Amino acid sequence: MTDFTKGAAWMGGEILPIDEAKISVIDWGLTHSDITYDVVPVWAGGFFRLDDYLARFRQSIEALRLDIPQSDADIAQILHDIVARAGLRDSYVSMSAARGVPLIPGSRDPRECGNHFYAFCVPYIHVIKPEAADRGARLWISKSSRRIPEDSVNPRAKNYHWGDFTTGLFEAKDNGFDTTALLDHAGNVTEGPGFNVFALKGDTVVTSDHGVLHGITRKTMIEMCRARGLTVETRALPLSELLDADEVFLSTSGGGAVPVSRVDERIFGNDAPGPVASALRADYFELMRDPAYRTEISY
Repeated sequence: MTDFTKGAAWMGGEILPIDEAKISVIDWGLTHSDITYDVVPVWAGGFFRLDDYLARFRQSIEALRLDIPQSDADIAQILHDIVARAGLRDSYVSMSAARGVPLIPGSRDPRECGNHFYAFCVPYIHVIKPEAADRGARLWISKSSRRIPEDSVNPRAKNYHWGDFTTGLFEAKDNGFDTTALLDHAGNVTEGPGFNVFALKGDTVVTSDHGVLHGITRKTMIEMCRARGLTVETRALPLSELLDADEVFLSTSGGGAVPVSRVDERIFGNDAPGPVASALRADYFELMRDPAYRTEISY
């Protein structure tokens, strides 16, 4: 009997166990990182904000001049099918569009590649481990890596250009921190691997509007902050302003609102999650169960 307990993938019209999914070694998605993707969470048997994630995925596809045959409705059905086949109630569900293999062997023309779509689901992934979020995440600001400039790689088209993040992650782990965030070349805070960064001072929340993915969870966080009566500013966030904040928190599809207790050597809230960030974390998981934001899965 085929084992889907580790997850499932859709490739070329077929649903496969995640361990059997593969792409060509000459696919430009692999060799050039010429690919876009998006990740929609499944929680307690339902997709959260599926239409928003599909819309952003389509924007990324268009930004990279990719052309796949699947419509948004087709993609939604594929995502439903793989999660149902895997039987996952809480899941990390990824959809990708890749440049593909050159249709003319040896061609260096991106217009001459066979673009294609694939998707997979695995058990839910927490970008920050729950135990770290519960005590307050420890965030390292990379000293040796700056965010790829947005006029080189568009961060609003979700991508796998992670060389800068990987350098920062090595630094963070070597220094005993949970994860990293990167500055731009002007010294402003951008984002981290899989999350946006927020700073709270008084009743004002600031998050960067450049050098970052305009995440769906970022959007959700902004909405929840405003619902709690906070003013939200999307603009450049200097590192000095982040370090002077009352609270710092992250937003990620893999875990929602994540309180931060340390940024480098700066300790926030007696090294514990702040009250606003903790409230937002609870708000997020409550919202994930709100029928207005859910698309239920038929298992």
